[in-house]
Amino acid sequence: MGIIAVRHLLNAVTTILDLALNIYMWLIIARALLSWVNPDPYNPIVRFLYNVTEPVLSYLRRRVPVVFGGLDLSPLIVIAAIMFLRIFLLQTLRDWALMIG
Repeated sequence: MGIIAVRHLLNAVTTILDLALNIYMWLIIARALLSWVNPDPYNPIVRFLYNVTEPVLSYLRRRVPVVFGGLDLSPLIVIAAIMFLRIFLLQTLRDWALMIG
């Protein structure tokens, strides 16, 4: 009975992580699209997107030179990292869950 619970726990964690990574990826995309226009910085949606995505993007900008010719590539790198995590980490967790059961 305990092994089945661990298997279901791994499946649940994997599903929640997949959903969270998917949502964050879409927030990054929305932030990148908004950067092409001049949005109102006092708009609550713009502020929310900025507050949610800027910590990760600014951390990446400080660590890696990701601005080339005025084009900020940090959203692209974050999206690639999210895709890697979804493919590698989540699939590994799913495989562990299958091996347990």
